[in-house]
Amino acid sequence: MLQQLLILTFGLCACLAKTPLPHVVFIVADDFGYNDIGYNNPEIISPNLDQLANTGIKLNQSYVQPLCTPSRTAFMTGIYPFRLGLQHLVIGSKQSVCVPQNKTFLPEVLKAEGYTTHIVGKWHLGYCNLECTPTYRGFDTFYGFYSGGEDHYQKTFGNGFDFRFNTSVDREATGGYSAEQFASRAVDIIESHDPDTPLYLYLPFQSVHMPLQVPERYLNLYPNVTNQSRKELSAMVSALDEAVGRVVAALKTNGLYNDTLIIFTSDNGGWTPYGGNNYPLRGGKMSVFEGGTRVPAFLHGPMLEKSESTYNGIFHAVDWFATILGAAGINYTDPDQDGTSQWDSLNFRGAPLRSEFVYNLDYHILPLQGQSAIRVGDFKLILGYPGLYQSWYQPDDKDQGLYISLDMLEKLNVESLPGEVIQQVLIGANDKLLFNLKDDPNEHNNIYDQHPDIVSQLTDRLEAYKRGYVDPNFPPSDPRADPSNYGGVWSPGWC
Repeated sequence: MLQQLLILTFGLCACLAKTPLPHVVFIVADDFGYNDIGYNNPEIISPNLDQLANTGIKLNQSYVQPLCTPSRTAFMTGIYPFRLGLQHLVIGSKQSVCVPQNKTFLPEVLKAEGYTTHIVGKWHLGYCNLECTPTYRGFDTFYGFYSGGEDHYQKTFGNGFDFRFNTSVDREATGGYSAEQFASRAVDIIESHDPDTPLYLYLPFQSVHMPLQVPERYLNLYPNVTNQSRKELSAMVSALDEAVGRVVAALKTNGLYNDTLIIFTSDNGGWTPYGGNNYPLRGGKMSVFEGGTRVPAFLHGPMLEKSESTYNGIFHAVDWFATILGAAGINYTDPDQDGTSQWDSLNFRGAPLRSEFVYNLDYHILPLQGQSAIRVGDFKLILGYPGLYQSWYQPDDKDQGLYISLDMLEKLNVESLPGEVIQQVLIGANDKLLFNLKDDPNEHNNIYDQHPDIVSQLTDRLEAYKRGYVDPNFPPSDPRADPSNYGGVWSPGWC
């Protein structure tokens, strides 16, 4: 009898024991469009990503911000960028800006719960002060670059070099291809990691952000693609896919895979002048149309209860913070957060928790990206300029929208734009658009005039969000940031 009681007691204790914290690998692709992945477009060769998605949970309505910095801010804080002054364009290499340091980052919370935390890839959340950089914001290690984009081989942007291992300049990275180097660093982390310690690996690849550069062997996979930009970007997707495959193989070889949640998302829609594509969705990067904000995303892992499925509920970038904590069973409350944990909805098919979100609120003097948009239920309201890329771009279309270099993007203002573009933006400032995304997911039919009651309801919701609006923190370039002041390296220390 005593033996039976002990067995029963032991079994009860085992059931009540804390479930081990899962490892998390959070992969972010850069400028990766809706039509840039194999499971949406069979012309793209991405077998590793497709396999992960097809045996995991695809997020059919996963939304992000129209541009890099705002989305990454949402990932790290769970807060809408318009409430932090980071909703306008991106943080430029010479701007004295970073995500407010009084806001808690996701890796800080995970680290407090015993996680080892690493970032491999692109930061783009500000670096003018050393305390703005990754190893001061919750990451144990950093391997990558601070700015928004650079040469994939030379690790240069403009007149400066930008690559670090933790806080040290890493000149040895010169010459290697970024996707392959980031995969190698991720594999090194996995191989040296103690499986009994929870791992958070944030893996924001540079791919497939311009410049369009890729080893020739990937180009050879697309002999029939005649549009050179599209061919190069497609090849970059395949290079990214192979890199992700290496990371997954390392998880399996080193005994971490069965306890790992793998997450994949893009940071914004594809940039059409650089080969990215979002068809049949309307628009692209910088716009608040679906093509700029609705992106491929999925979860994968043996612990998932509802694998090989598609989640059709609305999911937003601000939800990743709380959802990752939910997957780990970590209780964390921050009244400032706009996101919510959708873990139960995703994994156990609980009721969808999100019925509305704000695409963007930006009242800068010249909002070249989307100005103001909200979705409530099936309806989407856009007020003001929707963004520079507004058409339904097919991969082989001759016109892919306005060509903007990375340097131009950092300097965009009234003085640097062609007159016809300024006129287009100023006219579009009065746009009024309403779409029913259930019946018209590709935004062909503006029903604004037919539904004044719905317009009124969504306008009221938008006005409520405006009460939390913070003006964009978008100062002019600071000459103190010039790499010539730091031996030719983009470096912190000037703000």
